[in-house]
Amino acid sequence: MNNITTTYIALGSNKGNKLDSLEEAVLEIYKTIGDVTQVSKVYKTPAWGFEGEDFLNVVIEVKTRFSAEITLKKLLAIELKLGRTRIKDKGYQARTIDLDILFYGEEIITTETLEVPHPKLTERNFVLYPLADLVPNLVHPLLNQDILYLVKSSKDVSPIKAISDRIQPKKAEFRQVNYLTIEGNIGSGKTSLAEMIAEDFNGKLILERFKDNPFLPKFYEDQARFAFPLEMSFLADRHQQLMDDISQLDLFSDFAISDYNPNKSLIFSKVTLQEDEYALYKKIFNIMYSEVPKPDVYVYLYQNIESLLSNIKKRGREYEQNISPEYLKNIHNGYLNFFNSQNKIDVKIIDISDLDFVAHREDYLFLLEKISEINIKASG
Repeated sequence: MNNITTTYIALGSNKGNKLDSLEEAVLEIYKTIGDVTQVSKVYKTPAWGFEGEDFLNVVIEVKTRFSAEITLKKLLAIELKLGRTRIKDKGYQARTIDLDILFYGEEIITTETLEVPHPKLTERNFVLYPLADLVPNLVHPLLNQDILYLVKSSKDVSPIKAISDRIQPKKAEFRQVNYLTIEGNIGSGKTSLAEMIAEDFNGKLILERFKDNPFLPKFYEDQARFAFPLEMSFLADRHQQLMDDISQLDLFSDFAISDYNPNKSLIFSKVTLQEDEYALYKKIFNIMYSEVPKPDVYVYLYQNIESLLSNIKKRGREYEQNISPEYLKNIHNGYLNFFNSQNKIDVKIIDISDLDFVAHREDYLFLLEKISEINIKASG
């Protein structure tokens, strides 16, 4: 999963209802690329390079997880959706919408389809003025000059006038709670979703430390022999981590979010342990976790077995490649049995079998909405 990058995108329109086209483009960029965190004033300028109606121009700041190349593809798709038509070899043309990447982080990109920073931005007041509204001190990585200097030294003498500040930023919303848990079967994507929500909404991220467990590869080779030491080691490690992280919440974080819950130990051990082993394990669990804070909201990401197996194969952990469909089915049933036995935990089961919230922002926004619909039940 990519980290968030700040990109600046120029929007222009000189055909149809121009202001509406700009607003629609901002909305589409929010829905498909990332949060629109800043929007400049709208500027009116004459057509550039051809005879036509005046343009309305705006620059926006966008936080995205997509690469510059994928961002460009999504921008071109938005242009097409909003009615832009390109006539090959005709040069500059009137358009309902024009979308250009100006900067993408501090990257310098030169390919057949994309050049960043935009090679013409220093020559165009309709780009420089709105950029200066947002980031006057941003330094051009090739010229080593800030935007304010580029505005003052611009040779573009075409008239430019600020006419509106109607277009507003558009950022994802999420109803936070003190402690949120994202759970799911092996390969369901729970860790990726927890990481994304924590990064976007200033959450304290608590991830399961399964990668460091020495018994896990051995368990997948010989479950009968290594099930009990594996579950006991997970039990101790999860307890220590939760006591350290949740009991002492970071004052600089708004909430805690984890990709596991202590009850996962009971769910998995019920599947992997013999009856007498499980009875002993449950006694120890009840003693250790009696004082551990409980999540306010418990989200379970459901994926069908075929999707889980595909995800497991794609992420390529060698010790997971022989996990059987039957084992995944038993784990899922264990979760359902646990949920059905609870009346004090606010659980939201979301089917994500047809979703890809990493590749498609629309799916991610859908999940944020579904999670935010949860009504926290009163404890006690």
